[in-house]
Amino acid sequence: MRSPTDSYQAILTAPFASLGLRATDEALTEIVFLGRPGAVLAPQNRLAERACVQLRRYIDDPLFRFDLPLAPRGTPFQRRVWQKIAAIPPGRTRRYGELARELGSAARAVGQACGANPLPLVVPCHRVLAAAGIGGFAHQRGGFEITVKRWLLAHEGAAAP
Repeated sequence: MRSPTDSYQAILTAPFASLGLRATDEALTEIVFLGRPGAVLAPQNRLAERACVQLRRYIDDPLFRFDLPLAPRGTPFQRRVWQKIAAIPPGRTRRYGELARELGSAARAVGQACGANPLPLVVPCHRVLAAAGIGGFAHQRGGFEITVKRWLLAHEGAAAP
């Protein structure tokens, strides 16, 4: 019988959730919010260990800048959105509509790409807000995910609606 930890190369506990990390020896491929802090899995490879160290540094210092090789799976459009998101500095926010105009797209498409982001925190989709409010997070408009988004914004000193 497989354990839920079998599909991750590390599970890290953060103040807002447990984070499941998927990483090859070459790149970080996914960070998954596993819910309230719980199980921990020691890093299973060097890159997972490096990612855990950097995630802990971000939790200690919201101005910390990640320096990890990334290999997110997504469409060319999603990857363009994620590049724009990655350029948003800590403590700052952008609006879905702003990014959409820059990309020649629609706010809803940008929101869908944000929700599909496989590397939250490292690619900080929590820094993208709706025109009139906080918007969604991880394809959710309420509950646990929005609580995490609010925690991350507050951690960085960004004003959350």
